[in-house]
Amino acid sequence: MNTATATKIEAILYLKGKPLSLGEIAEYAACDRATVEEGIIELIDDYARRDSALEVVETPNGYSLQLRSDFHDLVQTLIPVELGLGALRTLAAIALNSPILQSDLINLRGSGVYQHVPELVELGFVRKRRDSDSRSYSLQVTPKFHQYFQIEQLPQILATNQKEQQLELDLELNAEATAEEIVGL
Repeated sequence: MNTATATKIEAILYLKGKPLSLGEIAEYAACDRATVEEGIIELIDDYARRDSALEVVETPNGYSLQLRSDFHDLVQTLIPVELGLGALRTLAAIALNSPILQSDLINLRGSGVYQHVPELVELGFVRKRRDSDSRSYSLQVTPKFHQYFQIEQLPQILATNQKEQQLELDLELNAEATAEEIVGL
């Protein structure tokens, strides 16, 4: 096998940044499929022997040059997550009402939740579990959410708000009871 061809295949995989079939690689490299197969095998072997953060792997969509799985935590630390405004609002609604049933979240945010929740689960910000009392899923934020957004005090803030709301409700109920007692006298 010509090492120059393997190097060219490596460059193609790097530049495309996505899995490519043998046919696609052969077209870009201007060579036949058999040569590409030999080059891929050489690259896989070469990366396996190196102490490298990268590897050449076969995926369901073709061959790819990618970061080894050992480094995925580093990616999440160094590359900021890009969430659309809708997904960010859905995440905020989950955080403020955690845990919340997905059906309640849909009533609150609309049907866009069906696209947002899988994205938030995949990013590790939300945990989704089947609720035992209903047919819906229970959603709640994960420790990664607190770490990433650096808002460890969210539960305390909510607890304070809930206490204030309960206190206001108690005061209203007491005021109503007092008014009824005065009218009843």
